[in-house]
Amino acid sequence: MSKPLILVTNDDGITSPGIGHLVEVMKGLGEVIVVAPNRPQSGMGHAITVGDTLRLKESRIFGDVNAFECSGTPADCVKIARHYVLKDQVQPDIVVSGINHGSNTSISVLYSGTMSAAIEAAIEGTPAIGFSLCDYSAEADFSHALDYVKKITEQVLQKKLPMGVALNVNFPPRRNEPIKGIRICRQANAKWVEDFDERRDPNGRKYFWMTGNFVNFDKGEDNDEWAIANNYISVVPSQFDLTAHHAIPALNDWEILMR
Repeated sequence: MSKPLILVTNDDGITSPGIGHLVEVMKGLGEVIVVAPNRPQSGMGHAITVGDTLRLKESRIFGDVNAFECSGTPADCVKIARHYVLKDQVQPDIVVSGINHGSNTSISVLYSGTMSAAIEAAIEGTPAIGFSLCDYSAEADFSHALDYVKKITEQVLQKKLPMGVALNVNFPPRRNEPIKGIRICRQANAKWVEDFDERRDPNGRKYFWMTGNFVNFDKGEDNDEWAIANNYISVVPSQFDLTAHHAIPALNDWEILMR
């Protein structure tokens, strides 16, 4: 059997440590192609480039791995990989995004470029995983996550995923105890409460720096925030259908609806 074709991307940029680790793991599982942003794109969500040019340049940053750096967003990278780089060729068996430098649990999944790349692949019907390490330190240690990255990817390659689903996988930071295991979770009910610090530039002009605190309203033990806090890997199946299906019956009772 031929090796699976694995498309690797991220949102931290092609030179980030996390994607380097991810490429090394994927090289042991199949044929790897990389299309990743040429600069950090964190917090871009599912943005795509519409009113500007896209640039694509070959890169040898990963040695003999076929790699390209793209001027666009993570979602752009998946689109241009499928519809230009691999046009009229075999399409990827799986798309893996990351390893993100920082958490993508709870509400952060909506802002995440890492997960938006994975969701873009799911839109195209390709199994996909977004990997994130819940450690923002400049010296973050990815090593304890790598064996799990391999095992989770192998499972998806073997068993596939339901159509339209991408996995949001978050690893706890390295601690003094081993990871306890993997939890299949739901997304926690938590959010960022923003504050805007008003400042002045040297010319006296006003500008703002967004700050804030993360608030977890969720007391359950089946969500991703609980899993990470208790040293488990969280795996949340995610989808692009944002329809609030439970709200449809209530809205159907509106008097203004045409009957």
